[in-house]
Amino acid sequence: MSVPASYLAVVLIWSTTPLAIVWSTQSMHPSLAVLLRMLVAVVICLLIIGLSNIRLPWRAQAQRLYCYSSLGVFGGMSFGYFSAQYLDSGFMSLVFGLSPIVSGLFEQKLLKGPAFSASKKFAFALAIAGLAMVCSNNLASGQLAWQGVVLIIAGMLCFSLSGVLVKSVNISIHPVATTTGTLIYSTPLFALVWWLTDGSLPVDTWSTKTVAAVVYLAVFGSLIGFIAYFYILQKLPATTVALVTLLTPVLAISLGAILNGEQVSMIMVIGAIMIIAGLAVYQFADKYWFKLAKHT
Repeated sequence: MSVPASYLAVVLIWSTTPLAIVWSTQSMHPSLAVLLRMLVAVVICLLIIGLSNIRLPWRAQAQRLYCYSSLGVFGGMSFGYFSAQYLDSGFMSLVFGLSPIVSGLFEQKLLKGPAFSASKKFAFALAIAGLAMVCSNNLASGQLAWQGVVLIIAGMLCFSLSGVLVKSVNISIHPVATTTGTLIYSTPLFALVWWLTDGSLPVDTWSTKTVAAVVYLAVFGSLIGFIAYFYILQKLPATTVALVTLLTPVLAISLGAILNGEQVSMIMVIGAIMIIAGLAVYQFADKYWFKLAKHT
C-alpha cells in the first residue's frame, strides 16, 4: 500500500469508527459487540502471521509492549463501547481528539518530557474550554448523559496513557506482530467483561446493520487501520501524521449527522472549533513560531 493510500485509510477509518461503534451496539450488548470485533480481528491476524514470514516475538520486552498496547485497546474500547449507549458518535470523536494533548501531559509525568510552552498551555485551556462548553450545554438539554461523558473520558485517558507507555519500550516489531500480540493479550479481558456484564448470545435479535458494523470494525478498525497507522508513522513526519487528529472529528461529526441523524447544535460547532483549534495550536504553534523567530 502506498503512503497516500495508507494516510487516507487512517483518516477514513478513524472518522467512521465512532459511528460504527454506535451502530454495532444498537442490537447487541456493548461487551459482546467489542468481543466479537476482537475475536474476528485476532483470527485474521493469526492467519496472516501463519501464512507470512512475519515473526511474533514473545520475549519479555515484547510482552511488555503488548501489555501497554492492551491498556489502550481494552481500556479505550471498553469504555468507548459502553459510552455509545449514551452518546452521539460526533461527541465521542471530539473527546478522543484530545488524546494528543493528554498524551503530552502523561509524557511529562511518566517520561520526563518537556514542560508545556505558553502556546501549548493555551492550546490545552482552549480545547478543555471547548469540551466543557459542549458538555454543559448538552447535559443541560438532555442530549448527553453524564454516565456516557465519564465513560468516554475514561476511555480517552486509557488510550492516551497507553500511547505514552508504548513509547517507553525500545523494541522494533512489525506492525502486524504488534497488533496480533496486543489482541492476544486484550481479547481474554473483553471475554471476561462480556461474561460478567451480559454473558448471553441472543443471535436472533441482531440486526444486519449491527453485524455489518462489527465486521467492519474488526477488519478495518482493528486490523487495517492499525497497520496503516504504524506504516505512516514510519514514512511521514510526525506533524503530517498529527493532522489526522484535526481531520477526523470534523468528518465524524458530519457522518453522524448525515448517516445517523445526530443533531449538531451551534454550541456543538463552536465547541468543536475550539477543540480543533486547540489541537492545531498544540501541534504546530511552537514549530512555526520558532521558524518565524529564526527568520526575523
